[in-house]
Amino acid sequence: MSTSFLSDADHPDPATTSTDATAWPRPRRGLLFFLGFAAIGAAMANLVPLVLTLSIKATIIDPEGATTIVSIVAGVGALFSLIAFPVLGRISDRTTSRLGRRRPFLLLGAVLIAIGSVGLLLASGTLALTAAGVLTAVGFSSAIVAVTAVIPDQLAPDRRGPASAIVGLSLPVGAVIGLFIAQLVSPNLAAMILLPAAIAVVGCVVLAVVLPDRRLAAADRPPFGTRELLGTFWVNPSRNKDFGWAWLSRLLIFLGVAAIQAYQAFYLIIVLHFAPAEVAGAVFLSTLVLTAAALLFAPAAGKVSDRVGRRKPFVIAAALIFAVGLLLAAFASSFPMFLIAMGVVGLGQGVYFAVDIALVTQILPDPANPAKDLGLMNIANTLPASIVPALAPAILSIGATAEAPQNFTALFTFGAIAGLLGAVLILPIRGAK
Repeated sequence: MSTSFLSDADHPDPATTSTDATAWPRPRRGLLFFLGFAAIGAAMANLVPLVLTLSIKATIIDPEGATTIVSIVAGVGALFSLIAFPVLGRISDRTTSRLGRRRPFLLLGAVLIAIGSVGLLLASGTLALTAAGVLTAVGFSSAIVAVTAVIPDQLAPDRRGPASAIVGLSLPVGAVIGLFIAQLVSPNLAAMILLPAAIAVVGCVVLAVVLPDRRLAAADRPPFGTRELLGTFWVNPSRNKDFGWAWLSRLLIFLGVAAIQAYQAFYLIIVLHFAPAEVAGAVFLSTLVLTAAALLFAPAAGKVSDRVGRRKPFVIAAALIFAVGLLLAAFASSFPMFLIAMGVVGLGQGVYFAVDIALVTQILPDPANPAKDLGLMNIANTLPASIVPALAPAILSIGATAEAPQNFTALFTFGAIAGLLGAVLILPIRGAK
């Protein structure tokens, strides 16, 4: 199959006109590798600043107000990202460019990430830093919208498990690899910022080059009126019950993810008595354990799910395992016990990521134009990062005492309950087995 931008662009995509599995294009050799390269690179470019380099840069700009700067940049960037997911997805589904429907957004993601990373490095004030953060966040959204849409575009429903695992695991894998690279080149801030971004740019561009993306004929372009405009941020759950259940299930499960990810450093310092200088290494180790467990089980889960033709049992089992891991973390009394808990969480996340995206692609309201609805589904991943910090102070105060002023057991138990409810909400879905 040719890999040029134009040679395959004049033919309609059979995946948009047929539900027969034989109608999907035969994916080129190595497509999963290039898909993973782009997804992990985009995750690195987005997460390394949020976890590390943005804080360093904010401290350089204003040591006393650094935390406020980070809150502003991260909050505004997250807001733009939430808007960008469905908007860029909608535009991608309607794109009739000779480059195809997904290539332009891979390239847009690469450009915005490159500009945003340079802006982060050169920024001398909060406004410039916020603008750089917005560009990076929107670039990440553009890349992920395209990468996620490639799965239903290129793969028949019974072949989506491995691709689902790769894209789903891109965030934890990208975080681990990106932070490892940043530590290698520390304290060179320019290299810490630009190297992860460069990997993201290369990954997006390479996927754009090799992707057999099909040009959308003007006659097949989906309609766009007032109803469709308003529907950019909305799918009617009464008409699309399966999609609504899946969205709410994912939101609840990611509430648990956000609870453990956002507050594990505080847990290690306050409950397990790590010194602040040592907590970065401990967080890296726990993240590594979680990611290793996820990587160990995710590929097998994706393949087995494809082979047996079932998604729901895997998603439900993954949510239950994830909830057990959070309960273990809630009552961990030592760092080794906490690492075991994180390993169980990672096992649950790995199985979940391996199958959930594949399940979602089978219940989309408009399978021929998946990017917008997948963008809406991505909001369920990212919104909990804003919800949990808003709820956490109240949850942490439950049963608090002078000796234990913050109740992390309650917070992690809340995450476990959310995960359990997320598992239950998979049951009503009828469009996937």
